[in-house]
Amino acid sequence: MAQKCILLLLDGLGDRAFPEFEHRTPLQAAHTPTLDAIARRGANGLYHAARPGQALPSENAHFAIFGYDRQEFPGRGALEALGAEIALAPTDVALLAHLVEVREEKGHLVLQRDLPEIDPSEIEELTQAIAQYQTADISIEFCRTGGLFGILILRGAVAVHVTDTNHMWEGRPLPEVEPWAACPDPEKAGNTARALKEYLLQAHDRLQSHPVNQRRMDQGRGPVNFLVTQRPGQLKSVPSMQERYGLRGLSIASGMVYWGLSRFLGLEVCKVKDTDDPGADLAARLALARQALDDFDFIHVHTKTPDQAAHTKSPWRKLEVIEALDRGIADEIDALLEDPAVLLIVTADHSTPSGGPLIHSGEPVPLTFCGEGVRRDEVRRFNEIAVAAGALGQVRDKELIYLVLNYLDRAKLAGIMDTPVDQPYWPGNYRPFRLKPAGDF
Repeated sequence: MAQKCILLLLDGLGDRAFPEFEHRTPLQAAHTPTLDAIARRGANGLYHAARPGQALPSENAHFAIFGYDRQEFPGRGALEALGAEIALAPTDVALLAHLVEVREEKGHLVLQRDLPEIDPSEIEELTQAIAQYQTADISIEFCRTGGLFGILILRGAVAVHVTDTNHMWEGRPLPEVEPWAACPDPEKAGNTARALKEYLLQAHDRLQSHPVNQRRMDQGRGPVNFLVTQRPGQLKSVPSMQERYGLRGLSIASGMVYWGLSRFLGLEVCKVKDTDDPGADLAARLALARQALDDFDFIHVHTKTPDQAAHTKSPWRKLEVIEALDRGIADEIDALLEDPAVLLIVTADHSTPSGGPLIHSGEPVPLTFCGEGVRRDEVRRFNEIAVAAGALGQVRDKELIYLVLNYLDRAKLAGIMDTPVDQPYWPGNYRPFRLKPAGDF
């Protein structure tokens, strides 16, 4: 029976149907002999990390996939800070932030370009001008992480419960900074919102009048004159994956948020880089996973490329990436499928539509479990429609990690308590019985 799990996560793989594919999705239209062969050897179904129809970002979906509850989530800002190895105290608040072009209109700031073209040297000069800010009880620091992007760190009497200023919709006014309507400390949230608003206004003034932007406007280029923020986060204390599920975890990924999420949940991190060949990249990551099987029980192998292709709003581009990934999987799949100790899971974190205005959408994604002892159903294709007829049915939220424990023969019989804390895996991390009096606790 399987003893180790490899989770192959094809980020943003799910999609919608398009007329150019005869009303099929890019995955349905793609030539995917390798993924189809995996589906034929396993149990198939659909997966949603929350509720069908709910659009999730990758970090929230991964949090559920790894078996954690929504109320334990620390916020993406905190995770990216961890991934960037930015020092973050438990009381600090971290927000995602990046430079944009805005225009003033009727007393508001309208998002003109969310990702303006700008030289690296120009970014360096602009970010230096807005790097620090201080109020009476709150300090703010912008830590650039790459390109236009960075993490905004708020320290002092701060709360995480403030709204985003970035809705990612060009041509619309930016949202106001406000405290949440329902939060545990309204006064602190209000102070945080006021300090953040003051900083953003000062940043706008400094950026608008900066020599870099004066030169850009003289040359007929738009100014890069505002910093938008979103998804604030604050560190929390949660059990590691090994503590909660008895699984020694490893993540093989290229994205900062996945590095931070893994650090937060106690998984080891193998940082890899993306090239212009997504298939070769994925083959190399699967090879690394196979080499790591002796040391880890749960290995997360991730590629962001289907999601990135969908964000170009080109269904054809997404199809090309899917076919490249299928070829890359073919280079390593035989050894994994023939190893009786390996449980292979193929799925995605969410759907990313290749057309329309949405960033992500709420349709469920394909899911396949393949390994020794796993029931084999009649599904012959790996796509959003074919797998719906499979034996797994509709899997949601934390159900995925419980299926992992089940197929690794680690599922604990309900009601068994071999540890003071009710652990979901068997045998639990229990205290051995000792030949001493019962009072020795």
